[in-house]
This record gives sequence, C-alpha cells and structure tokens, in this order.
Amino acid sequence: MEEDTEINKKPEIDLVDDKGNTAKLEVYEEKEEPIKEEEVIKPKVEEKIKEEKEPKKPISKRILDFYDKEYKKLMVIPFAILLIAMIVIGVQTATTGSFIYKDVSLKGGVTITITKGANTDITALESALRTQFGRNDISVEPVTESGKQIGVIILADIEGTDKNVLDTFLSTVKSNLDYTLNEDDYSVEIMGSSLGSSFFKETFIALIAAFILMSIVVMIYFRTFVPSIAVILCAFSDIIVTLAIVDLMGMKVSTGGIAAFLMLVGYSVDTDMLLTTRLLKRKEGTVFERTMSSVKTGMMMTMTTIGAVFVGIIFVRSAVIKQIMTIIIIGLFVDIIFTWIQNTGILRYYIERKASKIRNE
Repeated sequence: MEEDTEINKKPEIDLVDDKGNTAKLEVYEEKEEPIKEEEVIKPKVEEKIKEEKEPKKPISKRILDFYDKEYKKLMVIPFAILLIAMIVIGVQTATTGSFIYKDVSLKGGVTITITKGANTDITALESALRTQFGRNDISVEPVTESGKQIGVIILADIEGTDKNVLDTFLSTVKSNLDYTLNEDDYSVEIMGSSLGSSFFKETFIALIAAFILMSIVVMIYFRTFVPSIAVILCAFSDIIVTLAIVDLMGMKVSTGGIAAFLMLVGYSVDTDMLLTTRLLKRKEGTVFERTMSSVKTGMMMTMTTIGAVFVGIIFVRSAVIKQIMTIIIIGLFVDIIFTWIQNTGILRYYIERKASKIRNE
C-alpha cells in the first residue's frame, strides 16, 4: 500500500538505453504559480475609451435610419391628425349647421370693396357695423398689396336685392369712416341668398364628382387594391385636414375657396402617383432607395409650388385669389405629411408583406 501511495505521488517510467540498461525517470507534476499583478498587460485608459465609444452618426443619418426602420410607428401621426380633423369638422357642423364658414358668395349678401383709406381702423369699423346690424353676419377684411393695406372689404349677409336695406347699410358704412367716400372709391357686389345656396350645392357636387373620377383613374392605372386605396386615402386626408384647419382659422370660404379644394385634389394626387409608380413599377435599388428618390423629386415639386403660391399671397390684391392661394398652401404642407408618412408606410408594408408571401411559397 505504501508503495502504491509512493508511486501515485511520484510516478516513474521505465526506460531502456541502447546498451540494455534500465533506468527510472521520475515525473513531477508542474505546479502553477500565481501570475503577478505587474506581469498582467493592462490596456491603456485612452485605448479602452476609444474601444467603448463608437463614432456617432450624423443627425441626418439617424433621422433617415429612424424613417427607414420605424415607418410603421410613424404612421400613427397622420392617422391621429386625420381623426382630430374629422372631430373638428363634426363639431363645426353640429354647432353651426354647416361644415364650413360660408361668405356671402355662398349664402347670399353684399360685398363692398373700398379702394380708399389705407389707414382705416378695421376693428372699429367692424364693431360699429355689428352694433347697428346685430342680426347679420358682418366682417371687415383688409385689401393689401405688397404687405401694405390699401383698402377694405366689407362682407354682410344682408338682403342686397332690397334697395332700402342696401342704401341703409351703405349710409352706415359711410358714416363710420373718417373720410368722404365717393362712388368711384368703392364697388358693390350683390348675391341673392337662393342663388348663393344653389351655387354652393353645385360647387360641392363638382368637388365630389372630381374626387370620384380621380379615384376611378387611379384604380384603372394601378389595378391593385391596396396601392390604389392608399392614393385615394391620402387625397381624402389632405382635403379633410385642410378643411379642418380652415375651420379653425375661422376663414369664410367663398366660391374661389371651393375651387381651391378642387385644385388641391390634383396637387395631392401628383406626389402620391409619383411615389406609388416608383415603388411598384421600378425594380432598381431597394425599396427605401426608391422611396428616397421619390421624396427628393416630390419635395422639389411641392416646395416649388409653395414658393410660387407664397409670392402670390404677398403681391396679389384680390381677396378671392388670396383665399385660393392660402388654402392651396395649407393643403400642400398637409400633403407632405400624408404622402411621405401615411402613403409611404402603407406601400412599404404592402410590398414587404407581398415579398414575404413569395418567399414562403
């Protein structure tokens, strides 16, 4: 037992040399000695910091990465805006009986355009007229040129076809001005209430007809349900949200304003058609690369139009044209959100889901 123990402690191996002599070779287990702390190679502090810190991406790159990867989350924004807009229009309809504020060209009344009196106090004149004609809806707006007031427009839903009522209203206007008003200094436009109401119905029907025809053309061109619905939904959203903003501004929409909404149908579809065509019809590059190519072209189109319309708002004297351009510029900004977030998100989800089905098959 002692020998076995000794052998276990000190193992030996029999060796034979070339002369036939045997010898014992003792084998000793090597003991591991602890590594001294000073022998450990430690990385320099500066090198460690460099390894831990990754280079930061430019903010534009991070925004694009977020736009690329989180497009589904971003879609919550336009749908939330659309829901709020529909609530605003619903409240407007419930409280006033109409989904827009109509001016005299749509509900009947008198429009007096005064081209004299650049320093007319609009607030005081409007207050005085409302005091004496409390039952009527009266508003006074400035006529501007290059940003300067050159006159005023008075809108009143009085019965202009009645000469006595019209003369009384004109006398009241003249008495509340601090200057003499001659016949050459103003013009009067009269719209009967029945004619105004009929005109509003006709223009509204024209707007609906234009939207329906646009939808048919889109369906025929793409012949695919989801992309076509995405384009139509985007155009619908543009009109609804723009209408809600116009209501919040308290803008009284004229016949020109209805024409602006008709024009907005075309403007909103332009960028949607561009985006949908490039994503579905073209095959070069990734889906995101084709999206960004569409964004660059579409934004250039939109910003060019906004610039031209903005110049018109500043320099044009006509209140009707100013209203048309104001509605268009609102709609173009709204279209940026719904085209490049809502429509893009729907199309990307559709394309990715379609590609996934093909792979699974």
